[in-house]
Amino acid sequence: MDEALVRSLTPGVLTILVRRGADFAAAEDAVQDALIEAFRVWPAAPPRDPKGWLVTVAWRKFLDQARADSARRRREDLTEDEPPPGPAPGVDDTLQLYFLCAHPSLTPSSAVALTLRAVGGLTTRQIARAYLVPEATMAQRISRAKRTVSGVRFDRPGDVATVLRVLYLVFNEGYSGDVDLAAEAIRLTRQLATAIDHPEVAGLLALMLLHHARRASRTGPDGSLVPLAEQDRGRWDTRMIAEGIGILQAALARDRLGEFQAQAAVAALHADAPTAGETDWVQIVEWYDELARLTDSPVVRLNRAVAIGEADGPRAGLAALAALDEALPRYAAVAAYLHERDGDPETAARLYAEAARKAPNLAERDHLTRQAARLNAGRRR
Repeated sequence: MDEALVRSLTPGVLTILVRRGADFAAAEDAVQDALIEAFRVWPAAPPRDPKGWLVTVAWRKFLDQARADSARRRREDLTEDEPPPGPAPGVDDTLQLYFLCAHPSLTPSSAVALTLRAVGGLTTRQIARAYLVPEATMAQRISRAKRTVSGVRFDRPGDVATVLRVLYLVFNEGYSGDVDLAAEAIRLTRQLATAIDHPEVAGLLALMLLHHARRASRTGPDGSLVPLAEQDRGRWDTRMIAEGIGILQAALARDRLGEFQAQAAVAALHADAPTAGETDWVQIVEWYDELARLTDSPVVRLNRAVAIGEADGPRAGLAALAALDEALPRYAAVAAYLHERDGDPETAARLYAEAARKAPNLAERDHLTRQAARLNAGRRR
């Protein structure tokens, strides 16, 4: 049985159920039951139309659940609308499902969390890490979101800003996390850019392309992380970079600056530099100033401290860093880098080791551990 095929069909099946009147929680349960049935039946008798089979079985499962619940007896009237066996529409419903999950009854943060969990395939731990909150807190947020939309008809799609936030977080998890979702996020953002003429949609697409263009050079043959300054720029995808810069320039020309356009501008300045030493850090600081104004994000201010350290020297970077909360993820790694550049290897080694203990993934932990070991070995000579 092709598990990848089943996974690719799931969003479309779920979308069809909610369009036909199923509330989200019940539809999700019905689709899961249908998938279990598929794993039991398909190896011996694979259907000619897998999606049509899943739609029919999931709909019947939903109706069975509705009949069993006395509070939902009104749903028995929907039996006449049961979809007949046969081919289902061959369209990609994933992007539509993103909009449906961004329901107006949810706060933007809850809608993003629910969509990442239900559609994006991310775990609660991965979502919590993206939001910089404990896993238990995120689990409660997702549960509350499910309760909020339970019994709600999904006929009022959410706004573009929430969907963009979801796609951005899915891309980030695919780009640097445990699950490879980056290409899927780019595909859906391309679809959105085709359907909606919006500068921030274009900005997000440009940002994704500019980051994805460097992907081949981000890790060594052994899987170790390669910092931006040490990457082989000959391995960057120049065609993708040119496309991203072209999309960004067209978006910026509309003079409706948003967060994703500003982030893409930073990425474009990195991509446009022939060498790390030729990076225009002064302009990057200016773009981070714009980002801080737009978002007031502590992560943006952390990245801004790095840029200031490159543009004006490590002491200036450390001064900018001192204004931030030391509990911020990757704070210790940034402090270590700036202290090393400032000629303090002892403090840098200690901070690299501290950052390694807090690293969100194995590759980053190993990189930071090697940095600490390198400085400690140098001090012993």
